[in-house]
Amino acid sequence: MKLKDSDITLKGDKIIEHVPSIKDKALRINLNENIYGTFAEIGAGQETVRHFFRAGGSSGTIAKAMSAYDKDFSDAIYGAEDDGRYVTESRLKKMLAHEVRLTENRLKRDKHPNKVFFSYANTVATIDFAKQFKGHGWVGIKYQVEPDEDYNEITLHIRFKETDARLQQETLGILGVNLIYGAYYKYNDPKKLLRYLYDHLDKDQLEIDTINFSGPRFATVDNRLMSLQLVKNGMTDAVMFGPDGHNILPAAILYKKNILALRGSFRPVTKVNMDMYEQSYKMFLEENKVEKDKALVVFEITLSNLRSEGEIDERDFMDRAELLCSLGQTVMISNFQEYYKVVEYFSSYTKARMGLAMGVNNLVDIFDEKYYRHLSGGILEAFGKLFYRDLKVFLYPMKDEEGEIITSENLMVHPRMKELYKFFKFNGKVIDIADIDASYLDIFSREVLKMISKGQSGWEDMLPPGVAEIIKKNQLFGYDPKTLVAEQN
Repeated sequence: MKLKDSDITLKGDKIIEHVPSIKDKALRINLNENIYGTFAEIGAGQETVRHFFRAGGSSGTIAKAMSAYDKDFSDAIYGAEDDGRYVTESRLKKMLAHEVRLTENRLKRDKHPNKVFFSYANTVATIDFAKQFKGHGWVGIKYQVEPDEDYNEITLHIRFKETDARLQQETLGILGVNLIYGAYYKYNDPKKLLRYLYDHLDKDQLEIDTINFSGPRFATVDNRLMSLQLVKNGMTDAVMFGPDGHNILPAAILYKKNILALRGSFRPVTKVNMDMYEQSYKMFLEENKVEKDKALVVFEITLSNLRSEGEIDERDFMDRAELLCSLGQTVMISNFQEYYKVVEYFSSYTKARMGLAMGVNNLVDIFDEKYYRHLSGGILEAFGKLFYRDLKVFLYPMKDEEGEIITSENLMVHPRMKELYKFFKFNGKVIDIADIDASYLDIFSREVLKMISKGQSGWEDMLPPGVAEIIKKNQLFGYDPKTLVAEQN
């Protein structure tokens, strides 16, 4: 079945892109005689299917619309969840799979040879009565593009930003139409599909912090790249993926955890990075308010770091992600330039003790006032947000140009900041990582990267065990064995 994109027109040499209204999107789906499926919506009314009913011609599109609000009814239909929760990815996937299975069983292929079936579902919790929790939800679609083709699936997690339940319901309805429309008419360009989810919506209404594509039409899509797009497009401030390379919901992994975060370029991961991680983690676990089974290490790469050489290089991003995942690490891509913002972000999920592992240069930058001029309270406001939390900084030393090792005891901050620094140091907020290998202090990732790209030898010894082999095998960071041969000749 050919699903042609009619939202683009040519005017002379210019391509003009029209944004159809929500009614037009619903109507276009309704008027396609082959698209047929079900709607299952829980927690915020039947806001998505309402648009299709109102657009007209819905009898050719809607096989069933339902809302199993009662928990016992919901469990009877979809099965009970092990954790007893209902607004989860697991629940959404059960809903999608169940409704597709029913459709396939009840509508015989010999009677509907050209139909492409879909199941749209959402399970959400809107803002509570006390307006303490703004609400969140899971939204997804499982669908075919050709009648004889396997199903594709798009699932996403949303966080509501509006403070009125009715407005949140309307926002959800618009998002649902955008998702169904995009699934059918923009599937060949997932990046565009992602952007079009915000048609007729504002980023102040809704945050999308996790998205996953799967199925035959998305076989070549790497969901980590889609996560990067979420941050790049301003749809969320941070995304995370696990050692297996799969996107994970930040709330699910950060909730009530003791978090130790390491920020860096990791381009590539060097012995310095891993030494900082291993030694700071050892010290972190010795803290009396840290429980090992609740400890989580997060390797953070900021968007500004990815943009350090202009536009974001997706291949370069994937090379870094590949290495960190191979080392068994959890990765976060964030839009937080200042450290206090990342601490605020973590604090929205946990009140437990946190740690930041960083080098001396990073700590000196934290005490630079120029980064806080946009705040009405300046550096004091930022430090209130940073150090008011139950937080400790684990400081990795550096070697200066004269060969002297710089630690928290002899580092230099601006004279105006000296007393402020001494206050935090005296109160145990800054702790030196003492048990380090001093030979690592001469390793710099930018030098390693230069050696790799120029085909020079010797960089392998600067990396953790196994990392050089991965770089060579997958030809990461511009590694080219031919360049090495030419260099040697």
